[in-house]
Parts: sequence; structure tokens; C-alpha cells
Amino acid sequence: MKKIPERTCIGCGEKKEKTAFLRIVKKPDGSFSLDPTGRMNGRGAYICNDPACLEKAFRKKALDRAFKEAVPADVLDTLREGLAQLGK
Repeated sequence: MKKIPERTCIGCGEKKEKTAFLRIVKKPDGSFSLDPTGRMNGRGAYICNDPACLEKAFRKKALDRAFKEAVPADVLDTLREGLAQLGK
């Protein structure tokens, strides 16, 4: 039987299968984006497909810890827009 990878949401701390989350990626060029496929190059962090989890992660500075650097506030706006697009 094949083992299914499990990940933790950086916003709410809930553990689920890797495929149940969205991945936030810091690309090698330093930009951030959502990775719905889970295959982009770069450092990644997982979050539920819920805007509240994204807000909570930003408030708790979980994004800063996950990416080992301060994440600018404008990145939050970009991620919000991406999450809204994926939700449609």
C-alpha cells in the first residue's frame, strides 16, 4: 500500500493529505505565488483553501517562519487574489 504524504496548514495547524492543501511557493527569483499543482520549484508552505487560514498565517507570522524571511504585506494581497481566482 502506497503511503500518502501528509502536510500541516501553516494557518490553522490542521493535518491533511498533501493534495487537500494549496502550496505557497517562494520562487528562486524571490517572488511568491500559489502553486495549485504542488510541483513548482522553490521553498513551499501549505495552507487550506480558505482565506481565513491565509489571514491567520499572516497574523501569526507563520509565513515569515516558513520562508525564513519577512514576507511583505503586498504579497498577502497577491495571495488573496490568487486564492479568490482558484475559488471560482
